[in-house]
Amino acid sequence: MLRRAHSIRLPVLLLATIVAAGCAGRRPAATSAPPVIVPQPAPQPPPAPSIAEPPAVPAPSAPGIYVEEGIASWYGVPFHGRRAANGEIFDMNTLVAAHRTMPFGSILRVTNLNNDRQVEVRVIDRGPFVKDRVLDVARAAAIALDMIGTGTAPVRIELLSGPSPTVGDFTVQVGAFSDRANADRLRDRLLARYQPVFIQDYDAPTGHFYRVRVGRVPSPDAAQHLAAQLRDADGFQTFVVRLDLANDLGDK
Repeated sequence: MLRRAHSIRLPVLLLATIVAAGCAGRRPAATSAPPVIVPQPAPQPPPAPSIAEPPAVPAPSAPGIYVEEGIASWYGVPFHGRRAANGEIFDMNTLVAAHRTMPFGSILRVTNLNNDRQVEVRVIDRGPFVKDRVLDVARAAAIALDMIGTGTAPVRIELLSGPSPTVGDFTVQVGAFSDRANADRLRDRLLARYQPVFIQDYDAPTGHFYRVRVGRVPSPDAAQHLAAQLRDADGFQTFVVRLDLANDLGDK
């Protein structure tokens, strides 16, 4: 009995072992989940190269706005040591100049068109009152421009700084006389057609002069128009001049 029972259990155990081995050899198929898709950001264009902002440039009060070309001359003795039109003493060894319409204190770049030499000058005086000339520079500036020997030179004038050339009062000079009676006669003749007409005293190194001036207008353009009218109607050699001080009106 015992031996039979043992024989019965042996096949059963053997069968269980076979079944277990078969199960171990076959793994259940894994359920495949759908792939997870992670959205990718859209491609971005490469960053533009960094460009440094240009330095801020202060707006010029004049360069490019006022440019003038003409003939320049120079002055020294006997004006050296005398009072300029703005009240200071003229020193021919400094970089100063005379201009008929530029405000006092204006800084001008002057280029000698014969040799391209340049110098910067400060306006302190009025002039030149010679036909076809636009600027008188002190002797020091003439040396810098290499125009001492020639006396005059064609130049380009550029306003670098200073008050606006177009703001102020302007007049037209039509004559200058050493005899006051001649100035009075011309003034009386012009008063019939123009207002105001006034005489300004001018104490020059070469003597005392009386300048006859016509009109008081608010812009250089208006003064140029008046100057053309005086030239065409009366044949005057005219100069447009800025009125700097109240006493520039002189004797009416």
